[in-house]
Amino acid sequence: MNKIKVAVLGATGSVGQKFIELLSDHPWFELHEVAASGRSAGKLYKDATNWIMQSRLNDKYGNMLVKNCDTKLESKIVFSGLDAGVAGQIESGFAEAGYIVISNARNHRFDPDVPLIIPEVNPDHLKLVETQKTKGCIVTNPNCSTIGLVLALKPIQDLFGIESINVVTLQAISGGGYPGVPSMDILDNAIPFISGEEEKMESEPLKILGSLNGKTVSNAEIKISAQCNRIAVNDGHMECVQLKMKKNADAYELKKILREFKSLPQELKLPSAPEYPIMYFDEDNYPQPKIHRNEGKGMSVSVGRLREDSLFDIKFVVLSHNTIRGAAGGTLLIAELMKEQGYFEKVLA
Repeated sequence: MNKIKVAVLGATGSVGQKFIELLSDHPWFELHEVAASGRSAGKLYKDATNWIMQSRLNDKYGNMLVKNCDTKLESKIVFSGLDAGVAGQIESGFAEAGYIVISNARNHRFDPDVPLIIPEVNPDHLKLVETQKTKGCIVTNPNCSTIGLVLALKPIQDLFGIESINVVTLQAISGGGYPGVPSMDILDNAIPFISGEEEKMESEPLKILGSLNGKTVSNAEIKISAQCNRIAVNDGHMECVQLKMKKNADAYELKKILREFKSLPQELKLPSAPEYPIMYFDEDNYPQPKIHRNEGKGMSVSVGRLREDSLFDIKFVVLSHNTIRGAAGGTLLIAELMKEQGYFEKVLA
C-alpha cells in the first residue's frame, strides 16, 4: 500500500521528537513535513532541534526544512505535539481548513464534539467527529497519567462497575518536557505538585469512560481523588490505585480479567497495538519503571500488587510509559484506528 503522508506540528519539542522517532519505520504513515514556531521555521530540522531521543536522528528527517504551523502544509493528516499555550487556535485553524488533527495537547479535550480517545477503551467515541462543524476534524489523546490509569480500569469498570477511585502518582521527569525540572530541584528529592495534573486525572477518565449519546458524551459517575508527584525517574509513570466497586470481585477474578483484556486495536492488529494492553505481574516488587516501562514496545501498561484494601475494596499499582503510550505512541494508535475504520476517507472526501 502507498503510505499516507503526515506532518508533525511542534516537531522540535520532546513530544514532536517522539512522533518523529515512532514514524521512522511506520508501515502506514510517511513523515512528509515537520512544522514548528517561527523561530525554527526556515531552518533544517537538525539545526532547529536539540535531539534528545535515544535513537539517532534519521538523516532524511534531519535535512527536512522546518515549516510554519500554518495551513499551507501538503499533508492532510497532522499530529500535534504543540505546547498548550499555542495549540488551541492553531489546531482549530487546521480543522477549519480541512485537515485531520490528532492532538496530544489538552486544549480541545473537553470540547463537546471532540473525542478524547484511548483506542482500547472508547473507540466508539470517534463518531463525535461526524458532528464537528469544520471541514476537517480534531481528535485528542488524553493526559499521560490518565491513560495508564484508565487502561487498567476499563475491564474492571465493564464487568464490576466502579464507584470511587483514589490515585497517587509517581511521575517521571520526562512528563514535564525538555529541559523540564531543574536537576537541583529533582535530584535527591520528590516534588508533591505538578501543575494542572490532578485536575486532569480527576476529570478526563469521566469523559473517556462515559457513554456516547448521539452527539455528546455523558460522563461516567465515578468519584476520583488524585495526588500527583514528580520523582527522579526518566520515563515511566507509576500510580498507586484504590477502588471502590459496585459489584464484589475477588483478587483472582480481577487478575484474570486484566491478563485476558483485549480490545478493538488488538482485533484489528493495528501496527502500534500491543498484543497485551495490560501485563499483570505476580511478583511482590513489580512493576518497576526501569524494568517494565518498555513492555509492548512502550504501549502496554503493567499492573501488579492487586489485593484487598481495608478502606476501599481493592488496590493495585499501574505503570505506563508516559512518552510512548502516554503521548506520541497513543496518538499514533488513534490515527491507525481512524484509518482502519474509514474516518480518513469520510473526513477528507
